[in-house]
Amino acid sequence: MISIVIPIFNEQEILEQLYDRLESAAPLWKEEYEILLVDDGSSDNSLKIMRSFSKKNPHYRIIKLSRNFGHQPAISAGIKNAKGDAVIIMDGDLQDPPEELPRFLDKWREGYHVVYAIRTKRKEGLLKRIAYKAFYRLLARVSDIDIPIDSGDFCVMDRKVVDALNIQMPEKIRFVRGLRAFAGFKQIGVTYERAKRAGGEVKFTFRKLVKLAIDGIFDFSTFPLRLATYLGLIISIPSFLLGLFFIAHRIVGFKILGYSPQDTPGMATLAVAMFFLGGVMLIMLGVIGEYLGRIYIEVKQRPFFIIEEEINHLSHDK
Repeated sequence: MISIVIPIFNEQEILEQLYDRLESAAPLWKEEYEILLVDDGSSDNSLKIMRSFSKKNPHYRIIKLSRNFGHQPAISAGIKNAKGDAVIIMDGDLQDPPEELPRFLDKWREGYHVVYAIRTKRKEGLLKRIAYKAFYRLLARVSDIDIPIDSGDFCVMDRKVVDALNIQMPEKIRFVRGLRAFAGFKQIGVTYERAKRAGGEVKFTFRKLVKLAIDGIFDFSTFPLRLATYLGLIISIPSFLLGLFFIAHRIVGFKILGYSPQDTPGMATLAVAMFFLGGVMLIMLGVIGEYLGRIYIEVKQRPFFIIEEEINHLSHDK
């Protein structure tokens, strides 16, 4: 059996279309299946529509979170409650076409434990495409593990990987595609053309995308901390050379390109240097604060999602 986990947040405009597409594609999967729709604190009629799905179709289970916890915790809630031998993660806006799943499942049947999607020909605006491209390449550059470029959450994971994520990776700040890569096992990428959003407004705002990017970088890289060392070297070496220049000038009147420290007052240079060093120090304090904040969140051991209700055909029968 396979489990398909789909996080939902205010998607009332496209839920019926999602249901129709899933049911049309289901025979292609050639597997028994369950579909977990995780309601991430929707404020529209999404939950009501999803309840109707579970009433008329026993394949559907609805997990209602107690509030909006965010995309990654919602995915994690679905993974935690999935029962299948393989767990599929896909978005509810139909940018991840369910008709593509047979190709992913074929690779899983060949023995791959993780089959992740590599996005091609994204349909977002130019600036957003540039931002995504830059982020994935920056993450690949600074990450301490190998996170595939242009791979999102859309994937098939074997039960071995799912158990590893659920049991052995209890961190509260979740970046699922990074955890998936960290788990290892036998992995392969499959390219697909990412579709346009089927309808409604984009739920991943710029602020949420920035937060996701920060989580990815800080959760899987210590490069920001090492950046302090690199900046220190970059600043210290010219400062040391400048100090040698002043000493040489004081002793023998040495000049560089005709410049002498007495030629112009040095207040402007000194002020610029002080502001620059102050800015660098504040940036590095912010970087350290990010890591300390994450330690603080992990130490508190609060759950990263809370389930208010689970809805399926059995609960309706009761």
